[in-house]
Amino acid sequence: MADTALSESVVGVPDVWRLRARGCWAEAAALLAPFCDDDAGAAMSRAELLVERCFYHLDGWAEAEDALRTAEALAATDEERGAAASERGYLAYGATLYSARDRADEASSAFGRSAALLAPGSAGRPLLDFRRGLVAENIAENPTAARAAYRRAHAGAVAHGNAFLSSFTWRHLAGLAAADGDLAEARHGYAESLRLRVSLGYLVGTAPALLSLAALEPDLEAARLRAEAARLYELLGGIPIWLSPSFPEQKAAS
Repeated sequence: MADTALSESVVGVPDVWRLRARGCWAEAAALLAPFCDDDAGAAMSRAELLVERCFYHLDGWAEAEDALRTAEALAATDEERGAAASERGYLAYGATLYSARDRADEASSAFGRSAALLAPGSAGRPLLDFRRGLVAENIAENPTAARAAYRRAHAGAVAHGNAFLSSFTWRHLAGLAAADGDLAEARHGYAESLRLRVSLGYLVGTAPALLSLAALEPDLEAARLRAEAARLYELLGGIPIWLSPSFPEQKAAS
């Protein structure tokens, strides 16, 4: 199951980051709510949080849509409008991926608008490239296009010092390498993704990273990684919910 990445603007707000890193998106969004009537950056960050929550809960699409409309209305510069278009495309992609509604054409159109608005050196371009890679991989089923987009996103994330996004580009490049049978490259990518997520304190994304690496490790190490993933999953109250088949004991107990 594909996971997600928020823009660096949200990661840079300590209280918001601590809450969303633990899967407390509603609480993090509430911190930003008082500023969203006239602050385009706060409104965009709040929309990003609520969109991301959809990917982990597979619910909340209407609230995310409302928050995104507010952000779109406040966007005044090309950079802000480009970021809003990227988020619009990402929400449409998520709705399509999880069968809430087929919005693949809307996603493609929004990402095209975002690409036209964001300058080549914009800090938002790597995130846009990553999201286009997700569409190529999971909707268009075109791993070649996905790999190219992920590589552009990875290079941009590194250039902008965005370790958070790098944890996602490493992870998805590793997934494509594993599908191609390049297990050494896949193991390296998954290990780098896990290392970055642990260093950032990104708890809600650590269990998926542990499980991905476990699938490529020898039995003893794989068992240790899966046990740690199960512990984190239980600690976070069963988030992300799409991991539940990986932990039948927790699912049966709930």
